[in-house]
Amino acid sequence: MRSIISAFLLAVIAAVSVPAADMSVEINSATDKLMPKVIEWRRHLHQYPELSNREFKTSKFVAENLRRLGLEVRTGIARTGVVGILRGTQPGPTIGLRADMDGLPVTERVAVPFASKEKAEYNGQQVGVMHACGHDTHVAMLLGAAEVLAGMKSKLRGTVVFIFQPAEEGPPAGEEGGADVMVREGVMDNPKIDAIFGIHINAQTEIGQIKYKPGAIMASSDWFSIKIKGRQSHGAYPWLGIDPIAVSASIIQGLQMIVSRQSELTKSPVVITVGKINAGVRENIIPEELTMAGTIRVLDANIQKEVHEKIKITAEKIAESQGATAEVTIDAKTPVTFNTPGLVKKMLPSLEKAAGKENVAENDWVTGAEDFAFYGSKAPAFFFFVGGMPKGKDQKKSAAHHTPDFFIDDSRLDVGVKAFCNIVFDY
Repeated sequence: MRSIISAFLLAVIAAVSVPAADMSVEINSATDKLMPKVIEWRRHLHQYPELSNREFKTSKFVAENLRRLGLEVRTGIARTGVVGILRGTQPGPTIGLRADMDGLPVTERVAVPFASKEKAEYNGQQVGVMHACGHDTHVAMLLGAAEVLAGMKSKLRGTVVFIFQPAEEGPPAGEEGGADVMVREGVMDNPKIDAIFGIHINAQTEIGQIKYKPGAIMASSDWFSIKIKGRQSHGAYPWLGIDPIAVSASIIQGLQMIVSRQSELTKSPVVITVGKINAGVRENIIPEELTMAGTIRVLDANIQKEVHEKIKITAEKIAESQGATAEVTIDAKTPVTFNTPGLVKKMLPSLEKAAGKENVAENDWVTGAEDFAFYGSKAPAFFFFVGGMPKGKDQKKSAAHHTPDFFIDDSRLDVGVKAFCNIVFDY
């Protein structure tokens, strides 16, 4: 009798347990068939980009495709965000998959038939609009994953939450937006997500490849401003005034000394960039005030705090030494994007199924920032890069993200779709 019961239990286990390796074959087949549609979606989205918090047509396009698949769809999250929920036929964990939807105020120069000709207003200026960071590919890959997984619903144990997020590039002045707002409005809580995954296309990584890194992968992003107050005088008689422009030059050098001489760079890279200086109205007048503004990038929260303190001390003391005053303001924007090490280790085989073991490699730190970091404050998270550079191209000659010549080869977006789908079943 005992042997009969054991045999019965083994048969039941075999019936309900679908090995992940078997699923990857089905995932590959379904994705390969879907690829023409994924590329078509991507090129449509590329031709009609929308700025942050203005993704009205994009979110409508996404919602319509998710409804077509029979998913539960929620709209209007963080203004234009869309969430699709796919519930499997068997109980299991809830997994979040995220893509961002917004374009940038960049005028496209790439000669492709689907190049953007869109224009919009950005902070009071008329600008060109372009998917100059590849968010169009992210949306297309996640829509592809939704379609493949919806077709395998009967074999799915658990729930998948497809998150289409607005305003990753930052909302317009005076508005809120992005992942922080999505999280505050409950996207991670209803249903409660157990682990979340995100993809970013990369124009300096060859197609067919995946890059990842356990722990900190992308930097925090903080903005700072320094207001220097001197004393106005005639440009011919600088000794009668206190020149805030000259003071600013000393402060800028001092900020770089924080990077090169005061930061433990073996623990985390540190970048301090002054990107804007405003002062003066006439060539022969030394102005009374100057304002400079810039960004801080760090990959360690403790070092981030130290850098903030050092910027304040450096600016104030240098200004004081020259008879001026400096007022420092630091605005924390985006935390460090942190990949949960145990989750990375667990899901690495899923990435290898999607791209082949030889095409998956650990990445260096990235001093760019990603608001995907906010999701990681609520659940274990894993964010990785998928190659978009044409095969054989020199990465030094591949146009950078956020530039008019940014180009993505979309022939291997299947890698992202397969990665998402393998992650779901393997987890």
